[in-house]
Amino acid sequence: MPLIYHVNMTVADHHPPPVPEPPITPELFERLAEIARNEEGVTLEHINGKVWAHKVTDGAHGGILMWMTRQFMAHRPDLDLNVTGQGLKIDPYRKGRARPDGMLSPVGHFDRSGEWADPDGVLAVVEVTSWDADTHARDRVEKPVAYAASGIGVYVLVDREANAVVVHSRPVGGRYLDRSEHPYGEAVEVPGTGVVLDTDGLKRFAL
Repeated sequence: MPLIYHVNMTVADHHPPPVPEPPITPELFERLAEIARNEEGVTLEHINGKVWAHKVTDGAHGGILMWMTRQFMAHRPDLDLNVTGQGLKIDPYRKGRARPDGMLSPVGHFDRSGEWADPDGVLAVVEVTSWDADTHARDRVEKPVAYAASGIGVYVLVDREANAVVVHSRPVGGRYLDRSEHPYGEAVEVPGTGVVLDTDGLKRFAL
């Protein structure tokens, strides 16, 4: 007499495991970013495999960038702080995409670049925190990793919630080894550029 095995299986046992979504290609992301920027006024970034969306922020955000521009020009007239929203290819394989608030580079560096430029020749990137829910994960966590992995020497973050300037430098192995935080009013050195920011002017933006 043959043995009969009874197997109790629920409906859930028959469900196949979820299939992970394929990674978004740079070409597809660039197309989506163009549509979002032109039709919705939304900036899309593709950082460390994640897509981030944010809209144009408040006037103080732009005021801080203008202040930064004047500071860098006073010290290094041979350098530009590009605040035009120029796109940047990031990560070791250049498959990510970011739009830094500012990029410090030699004058004319981006004159022949397309919408998305390689990070080679960028001395530093500058970001100013926004008030959206993603700013912590995007600006304080994900971008330091992405910029370090791209070989960008310095990442300067103006953290409006902390009323401080945070400087990340010495990228090694996909991360910045050095990090320093400076309350508004302190002198802040931007390593490798010869620039020392007098951040007293940021006090007018303090919360």
